[in-house]
Amino acid sequence: MKHVKAFLFKFIISFILLYAILSGINGFSIGDVFWTTMILGGISYILGDLLILPRTNNTLATIADFALSFIIIWVMTSTLAYGDYLARTFTSALGMTIFEALFHRYMVNRVLPNDKLSQRSNGQLQYQMEASEELDPKKTKK
Repeated sequence: MKHVKAFLFKFIISFILLYAILSGINGFSIGDVFWTTMILGGISYILGDLLILPRTNNTLATIADFALSFIIIWVMTSTLAYGDYLARTFTSALGMTIFEALFHRYMVNRVLPNDKLSQRSNGQLQYQMEASEELDPKKTKK
């Protein structure tokens, strides 16, 4: 249930952000923004928030989310509208990246702590070593 709430929160904020940028500047319809947000949100939640973030840190996950956002928004704007929207795509991806950096903090603090993948500190895997006094199992102390 935590993942459903997190995805809905991400979807709503992303939709508002993309609607403000894409419909205000490019004149995109609400349906086009909805599908762009749905595709971007689904892919970035699975790849960025569930796979990359637990295994790395916020910085690397945010960089990956910027690249993913830029590519998906660019593909969607080029298929849904005519013209060159590279600067507007960059602005949308930058806005999504700022939101993603804050959303990653929410994910780490509220959603991921109980998952098995996030049982680490400072982005590093924690290994333990066992030591004993026995060097040769055949010899016994007298």
